[in-house]
Amino acid sequence: MTGGVRRIKIGSQGMEVSALGLGCMSMTNNGYGPAKPEEDMIKLIHHAVNSGATHLDTSDFYGPQTNEIFIGKALKGLERGNVQLATKFGVKSLEGDCDIRGDPEYVRACCEASLKWLDVDYIDLYYVHRVDFRVPIEITIIILLFQDVSLRLHCIC
Repeated sequence: MTGGVRRIKIGSQGMEVSALGLGCMSMTNNGYGPAKPEEDMIKLIHHAVNSGATHLDTSDFYGPQTNEIFIGKALKGLERGNVQLATKFGVKSLEGDCDIRGDPEYVRACCEASLKWLDVDYIDLYYVHRVDFRVPIEITIIILLFQDVSLRLHCIC
């Protein structure tokens, strides 16, 4: 245990994450209330990681994009290899609405955008935020398996 937080293995490739994760959605403006002070939230993330809660969860939909950009800033003061970064795709923000998307072009674009917004070389865990029932899930997942961009595919949820 790092910092007293138990670690668990997920997937079949031996990846370990802290059993306690930190959901970061409410740290930035997301429709559930105002953004919290950025400096305070970065301190909170650093404290969590240094205490052993190394699994951080975000999404391209939170903000939208502002949460991933914020997490990218917060990661700057941390050893990237000590953090298991999870983000999600599948919800496209529209003016006053949203669309659920799982088509290969959209998935590829989301992954590339998340890497840019997070300012990282890889994503540890990439989740389908909402399933697009117009696209067979096998098609959505297969595009992730053959991405040209960097995903550490320990787990696709």
